[in-house]
Amino acid sequence: MTHWLHHSLVLASDHRATHPERVGPLLRRRQAALAEIGAHHVLVYTSITDPERVLVVIAVHAREPLLDILHSRAVFEWFDAVGVDDIPAVFAGELVEALTVDPADPVTVPEVVVSMVTPVDDLAGLREHVLASGADLRAAGVRRLSAFSAFDDPLEVMLLLQIHDEAHAHHWLRYSDLAAEWLTKAGVGAYPPVFVGRLHSLVRVDPRRR
Repeated sequence: MTHWLHHSLVLASDHRATHPERVGPLLRRRQAALAEIGAHHVLVYTSITDPERVLVVIAVHAREPLLDILHSRAVFEWFDAVGVDDIPAVFAGELVEALTVDPADPVTVPEVVVSMVTPVDDLAGLREHVLASGADLRAAGVRRLSAFSAFDDPLEVMLLLQIHDEAHAHHWLRYSDLAAEWLTKAGVGAYPPVFVGRLHSLVRVDPRRR
């Protein structure tokens, strides 16, 4: 899941799109602009609870200054092209932890994910908590967990959980006591609500398009 994320900057945006099925093809047609900002993979997820909600995760080689990427023409043109009226918040950070909950599972692009942005007390404490609850995570259908630390606030973390299937995702979100422990902080104030989605498009950006 995360071998291509190491040493990468991650840009992620959870927002609404009137036609979510157009997001993947549009990004694929804009590979030249994506290559210009150093993007090498783009994953598009559509919500399994809200048909007009999408999560876009862009992995970028960390060679450009962060502000230059966020203010680049490519980012604003993409939001405009998919019909976003108000530019949504963009999480920008780097991978700080990738934990395989079930080593028996092959490493693949996650088909079903639960994603959230939440404050944490400290990154070491988060890692210890996940390691200590590995058996519970497996029982709840979690296969892998990746944590990304925000550049503007290292204690703001995006958690991306690879889930076995949609049924486990719903159960993990709605009924799991373990999930409740984490989700009490997610979706509060300026933080976006939890996203549960299925992979819609995967774009591998050809660097020769720059």
